[in-house]
Amino acid sequence: MIEKPEFHYEDHPDHPGWKRWGLKNSDRYNTFLGDMMVRVEDGTCRVRMLPERRHSNLGNNVHGGAMLGFIDVALFAAARSFGLIAAGTAVTLDLNTHFMGAGRIDEMLEARVELLRETGRLLFMRGLVVQDAGPVAEFSGTIRKPTKK
Repeated sequence: MIEKPEFHYEDHPDHPGWKRWGLKNSDRYNTFLGDMMVRVEDGTCRVRMLPERRHSNLGNNVHGGAMLGFIDVALFAAARSFGLIAAGTAVTLDLNTHFMGAGRIDEMLEARVELLRETGRLLFMRGLVVQDAGPVAEFSGTIRKPTKK
């Protein structure tokens, strides 16, 4: 893990075996998603958030935009947890998502992210978003790593 002062990456006080992950600065987009947790096991990074009412649509499910935001942030949480990038300067080149079910509010949402390939400048990743009832979405994305100074 590449340490950055802008981010929390420490043992989560309420979830043994998980790391608390996120921005320390509360006026950035990522903090809208709430408390996030990460854990790497068997080559997969598991990223969790607990969706709240502020993440819901009028059907009282997770809003698609909130889900896409979570998936995008999960790609970066995974890349950082794998030790592949530092915070702040990498960018999303593409994000492909297929929704397979409604995400429920007040139930842990988990993105399971795997690295498919790393090149000199790119990270190719894919994953699955799940809740207790099963899959909610599948995704793939490409991150461009920062330019070395």
